[in-house]
Amino acid sequence: MIKNMVRGIAALSLALTPLALPATAIAAPTAPAGAEVLNLADAVGQIPVTDESRTGYERTKFRHWNTGLDAGDGCNTRNEVLLAEATEAPNVAAGCKLSGGEWLSYYDGQEVNDPAKLDIDHMVPLAEAWDSGASSWTAARREAYANDQDAPASLVAVTARTNRSKADQDPREWMPPLPDAHCRYIGEWVATKLRWGLAADQGEADALEVYAEACKTTVVHYTPAP
Repeated sequence: MIKNMVRGIAALSLALTPLALPATAIAAPTAPAGAEVLNLADAVGQIPVTDESRTGYERTKFRHWNTGLDAGDGCNTRNEVLLAEATEAPNVAAGCKLSGGEWLSYYDGQEVNDPAKLDIDHMVPLAEAWDSGASSWTAARREAYANDQDAPASLVAVTARTNRSKADQDPREWMPPLPDAHCRYIGEWVATKLRWGLAADQGEADALEVYAEACKTTVVHYTPAP
């Protein structure tokens, strides 16, 4: 009985959070050409639901950051993402050392003008990806996942504080501190799971359904990974 009560309270908390979203939410990036387009509820329904396992997980099994999209630019994936997402371009010195510039961390709405204060967040954390399907991938596919710049939702520059508070948690356990960001975040989480054919456990799936009910106008864009 106690277990059921705890689950009921958790479900109620989830239900209240998205329903309190303000009318104006943070917009997601424009969909890439050729993307699959679904409303959020239908997209959530396409994620397979299965038990997850972290057996054998090591962060080093996802090689990152590699040489990025342009192996000749001297920038690794992290710096290429910073350059792509800057609202004001930083200075780029030898060895792709960045300074100055400006970014908007959409998780918490903070403007940042020091690239050292930003982390590049894997929308679906590496450990969560492992749990939900990546454990069976080749090393090359895990590297492609960890450095995926071909989908705007996969990697995102955010304040180090928010990235580290998120850690490897799914939306049942963590959401961005800025309520305006919730619908975008859920849409990008779901897009990443669908792009890479990842599953969800039952608790995560239940949470996604609650947010989908609240974020009725959210549209999910994704292109299946090669």
